[in-house]
Amino acid sequence: MMTQVLFFYFALVIVTTSFLVIALRNPVYSAISLFIMFFHVAGLYVLLNAEFIAVIQIIVYAGAILVLYLFVVMLLSLKQDEGYQRHAMAGLLVGGMVLTEMVLILLHSTFSENVGVFTPQKISVMGNTQAVGQMLFTQYLLPFEIASFILLVAMIGAIVLAKKGIMGKAR
Repeated sequence: MMTQVLFFYFALVIVTTSFLVIALRNPVYSAISLFIMFFHVAGLYVLLNAEFIAVIQIIVYAGAILVLYLFVVMLLSLKQDEGYQRHAMAGLLVGGMVLTEMVLILLHSTFSENVGVFTPQKISVMGNTQAVGQMLFTQYLLPFEIASFILLVAMIGAIVLAKKGIMGKAR
């Protein structure tokens, strides 16, 4: 019973703060809403007995990604834009398509007890962290390396763009 109450609490806060991330005009307030959402997603992971994933969620997303986002916002010094209404229809269209896709996926998917080659009993014996590491560096090694390469390219691109912006202001 308590698990269900906590789940609905986390879900309500996640949905509310996710909406606030896109609805708030001030990027700093949007980042604070994102921060709160990341912590509540970590709470959902704790409810699923995935404590390692919850800690990684907080360290990586609430720590590193959010700080990177705030640095970009401060570096670009975004101005308040009043012309967001013209993009509202496109945003509603894309949001509707994503919502439809999520509903279709949930209706046509089959959820099983097994996670890859791991059963819940095997995970409880070997440990959550070991199961994640074994899956990450065996079955999902190529996607892991591709994601790290994409992040490296994005970081280099951000540095180049920031350097051009800094060098342009210095002249």
